[in-house]
Amino acid sequence: MPLPTPFYSRMAPLCQSYDWRNWAGYLAVSVYEISHEREYYAIRNSAALIDVTPLFKYEINGPDAVRLVDRLITRDAKKCSVGQVVYTPWCDEHGKMVDDGTVARLSENHFRLTSADPNLRWFQDCGFGIHAEVVDVSSDLAALSIQGPKSREILQQLVTGTDIASLKYFRLTNGQIAGFPVTITRTGYTGDLGYELWIAPKHAENLWDELMEKGRGYGIQPAGMVAMDIARVEAALLLGDIDYVSSHKAITEARKSSPLEAGLEWAVKFDKGDFIGRKALLAEKKRGPQWKFVGLEVSWDELEALYAAADLPPQVAGRASRVAVPIFKNGKQIGQVTSSAFSPILKKFIAIGTVESQYASLGTKVEMEITVEFSRQLAPATVVKTPFFDPPRKKA
Repeated sequence: MPLPTPFYSRMAPLCQSYDWRNWAGYLAVSVYEISHEREYYAIRNSAALIDVTPLFKYEINGPDAVRLVDRLITRDAKKCSVGQVVYTPWCDEHGKMVDDGTVARLSENHFRLTSADPNLRWFQDCGFGIHAEVVDVSSDLAALSIQGPKSREILQQLVTGTDIASLKYFRLTNGQIAGFPVTITRTGYTGDLGYELWIAPKHAENLWDELMEKGRGYGIQPAGMVAMDIARVEAALLLGDIDYVSSHKAITEARKSSPLEAGLEWAVKFDKGDFIGRKALLAEKKRGPQWKFVGLEVSWDELEALYAAADLPPQVAGRASRVAVPIFKNGKQIGQVTSSAFSPILKKFIAIGTVESQYASLGTKVEMEITVEFSRQLAPATVVKTPFFDPPRKKA
C-alpha cells in the first residue's frame, strides 16, 4: 500500500476528487477537484503547490565525490559550482539512458542527486573503489514545489536569511521559513518560474500552512499530477517510462534510448573526460543517431474536420495522453508520439515523440494517428521547435 508523504495531512482534506495515484510507493494526488483546470491555470497564472517528496534523493560526499559524479553523469561535474544545480541524464556502458534528474552541488565535495526511479545500487556499484559515499536520503527530506508567475513574490514574504529575488535559474540557496531551515532550488517540472523547497519532514505541515496563508491573496492552489503533466508536455520535458524507457527496465534493445535520441545531446559533455557510456555515445554521434526527439503541432483545422465528419466537436481537451501512437510520412510509420495534450494556454494540440532522424527537421510535415469515434484517422502535424511554452519569466 502506498505511504502518505509528510504533506498528506494537508493534502487529504483538500482532495475532493479522491483521485490518488502511486508515485514511487507514496500517495500522490492526481487532481484535487473534479477537474484539473483551476490547478493548471494556477501553475500558469498565479502559483501552485505540488508535493514532489516521492522523488528519490541521494547524496554523494567524500574526497572523490566529484570524480564519482563525473563518472556517473553526462554533464561536467567539475564545472558545476557550489550552489548550482544541473539537469542531466546518466547512461549504461552502451550509452543508453538509465535515468535522468538533477544534480545539486551543496559544497565542494557534497552533491545531491534526484531521480524518478531508485538508483542507489547503480550509483554504489559505479563508485566501487572510489573514495566517496552514496547515501539514500529519500526519507530524510520532504520536498514541495511552488510553481507559477507569483511564486517568487510569495516566497519573498516568507523566506529569511537569503535573497530570493537574486536567486538565478538552476541555482540553490539556504534560508529559513518560520524559523526552520529550508534549501531552495530554482527548479521545477512545469517550464515556468518556480522553486522547489527541501526540508526535514517534521516541518512539512508548517511549510504548507505558511505557503497557503501567504499565497491566498495570489490565488495559490494545490495542484496534482494531472495539471503538472499538461505543463510538462508544454515544456517538452521527458517523463521516464513514457518518453523513454530506462535501459534497466527495457525488455528489448529497441526500447532503449540514448541521450542523443532523446533530444539531450546538449547535456552530453564529451570533452570532460571519461564517463559511463562515453565510448558508445561518441560512436553514435559519429554515425548519427537513428532516432531524434521532436515536438509536433497538430493542424487544428484538419483535426476539426476529422471530428466533424463523425458529427462531433474536437475531443482532445482534458488530461494529457501517455499512450503511444504512430507517426507517419507518406504512408510509412516513421516514429511515435509518446505524450500529447491540448494546451489550454496555447490553444493548440501538441505532442512530443521520436522519429527517424531524416524526418526530424523543423517544418517537416507528418501525420499523427488520432482515434475518432473508435476509428483510427490521420491528422496532419508539423515538426516544431520545443519547448512549446517558454515564458521569459522562467529564467529572468
